[in-house]
Amino acid sequence: MSVLVLALLAGGVTGLALGALGGGGSVLAVPALIYLLGFSPVAATTASLLVVAVTSLTALSAHGRDGHVRLRTGLLFSAAGIGPAMLGGALAGRLPGAVLTAAFAVVAAVAALRMLRASPPTEPAAPVRSGRAAAAGAGLGGVTGVLGVGGGFLAVPALVGVLGLRMREAVGTSLLVITVNSLAALLLRAGPLEGLDWTVVGPFAGAAVLGAWDGKRLAAKLSGHALRRTFALVLLAVAVLMLIDAAV
Repeated sequence: MSVLVLALLAGGVTGLALGALGGGGSVLAVPALIYLLGFSPVAATTASLLVVAVTSLTALSAHGRDGHVRLRTGLLFSAAGIGPAMLGGALAGRLPGAVLTAAFAVVAAVAALRMLRASPPTEPAAPVRSGRAAAAGAGLGGVTGVLGVGGGFLAVPALVGVLGLRMREAVGTSLLVITVNSLAALLLRAGPLEGLDWTVVGPFAGAAVLGAWDGKRLAAKLSGHALRRTFALVLLAVAVLMLIDAAV
């Protein structure tokens, strides 16, 4: 199977998961780029940031038209994550490939376990504390910068549990946060960004955008619980394989 076909298929599945689940699908991009398309861990996380930014920005416009994006809240939350995202982006280029792979696998496993055991978060009864909001935003930015994931599986619970947004608003606003953090992280990855194979990254990103739209339609037809559980099991298996690969 040609590299182009693999890029289109992997990008489509990544976007499909992202669109269907409202977050978490982007964590498929890094292992797909490493194990299917032959990217190094640094190049894969850089390309993933680009794919995440483009896909999230596209989906953001749709959620904005539906009135599900809290612009001011999202920008304030993002502001706390810009610095850590940029530092994380710079740090990623200095980490050994095995360390980056292992760290990504741990985050992917955590995301999978959260999906398997957690029910949708509810709004908090306590008032929001600015310190907690800043800490959550900074932590998400750091994860995005280092590992090249959008962090929707972290952003949505944080926006609901820390800032008290309703679920639909949290999903839409998380796309704004993810887009800002991804672009901030890319600013300090100029070297790896220039070295990417655009004949692979371009089709991958394009297929992810189209897949995200199909994912939204799929989510309306199938059980959200079944989709999330299936994705979580696949993601957990990928995380275990990546941990084994990093240890070898």
